[in-house]
Amino acid sequence: MRLCASCYAARQIYLARNIIQTGRTGEADMNPVVVRDVRIGEGIPKICVPITGTTREEIIEEAGMISSKPADMAEWRADWYEDIFDVQKVREVLRCLRESLQEMPILFTFRTKGEGGERDIDAGSYMKINKAAIASGYIDLADVELFSGDETVRELIEEAHRLGVKVVLSNHDFEKTPEKDEIVSRLRRMQKLGADLLKIAVMPGSTRDVLILLEATEEMRCTYADRPLITMSMSQTGMISRLCGEVFGSAVTFGAVGKASAPGQIRAEKLKDVLELIHGTDMTASI
Repeated sequence: MRLCASCYAARQIYLARNIIQTGRTGEADMNPVVVRDVRIGEGIPKICVPITGTTREEIIEEAGMISSKPADMAEWRADWYEDIFDVQKVREVLRCLRESLQEMPILFTFRTKGEGGERDIDAGSYMKINKAAIASGYIDLADVELFSGDETVRELIEEAHRLGVKVVLSNHDFEKTPEKDEIVSRLRRMQKLGADLLKIAVMPGSTRDVLILLEATEEMRCTYADRPLITMSMSQTGMISRLCGEVFGSAVTFGAVGKASAPGQIRAEKLKDVLELIHGTDMTASI
């Protein structure tokens, strides 16, 4: 992996400090997650673009836009959909998305109100909608919220894996940034529960909070993780975390084509340019 000079220096400084403080020198063995032809956890972070239309027509229109953008994956934020509680209509939208997006991996997400989503949902409906999406045959990955309960998490992961669907186990804190040890603890818990990808997004109150998120990502990546991580600090303050995933260990970043699904998302085209700059700049260049 080649990094731009400033990112390389930042990483080396952090690793040196980490070695002095903890004695840790290596990185955990990372197994990439392969979804269709996309290898998540190798090389440049993959760009996932959210689809946030409220009607079937808006959703399909957004999907059509994605095909011409620099996206590796598409996320259907189904909590935005006006008919989300009609399982048959959900399946029909998923069928149309698959036709439109062809071989691009599709991530199905119902983000609950408590984690920044568009609507409340009871546990039974959350399970029903996610199981319907998993069983549809049209999605490649399903987002499951860590705090939906261990029983729900285990059941959805088991069902997804039985049907060949990968699981992104996620946690979103729109109020604050937890302490580093708490972030690492949540990511380790996700891994223990059997998720394929581990995701956490937090809200910074200061630039120090952004560093906490990056430090937690680096520690998890180097010490505990054997599968890809997805981490981000939200809002304008945390935007840098969406760009430097390759440096600190986050394997996927989210970029907007239509409406952004979270604070601080960058347009996909600009995001791609920055990711390629960080990945491909010649380290021998003078600075």
